[in-house]
Amino acid sequence: MDAIDKKILKQLQQNSKLTTKALATELGLSVTAVYERIRRLERSGVILKYVALLDPEKVALDFRVFCQVKLNQHVQSQIRAFEKEVGRMEEVVSCYHLGGEYDYLLEICVRDMGAYREFMVSKLTTSNHIGSTHSAFVIKSVKQTHELPL
Repeated sequence: MDAIDKKILKQLQQNSKLTTKALATELGLSVTAVYERIRRLERSGVILKYVALLDPEKVALDFRVFCQVKLNQHVQSQIRAFEKEVGRMEEVVSCYHLGGEYDYLLEICVRDMGAYREFMVSKLTTSNHIGSTHSAFVIKSVKQTHELPL
């Protein structure tokens, strides 16, 4: 990956709907050259997918919770089973396997506190793999980005 690839990636992170023509004009390259670079970045797995970022408030999912989870056992089968379960929970928008006191950090987006309680009671705590949880509720999002600092 060279400096031009990084410029392309930076631009696409800010607006994935940019056309190859617009990128080519901005970078001083041909449309074909930009197209081929993007295709190579996609094929090599640098670009994973293109998404639309939604405003959580406008889709009534602005109650954000970070939930730390401790597993009751640290064996491979339990870890894989828990990760598979969490992968099916649409309320969980991100899940990180951690080192430290807790094993996982889940980011959960729901409508309100009642919806979070329902999620906890009917989905998360039904897992036989969880030893304990600790939840923190977002008061205000100060910085949130998906852009990597290239």
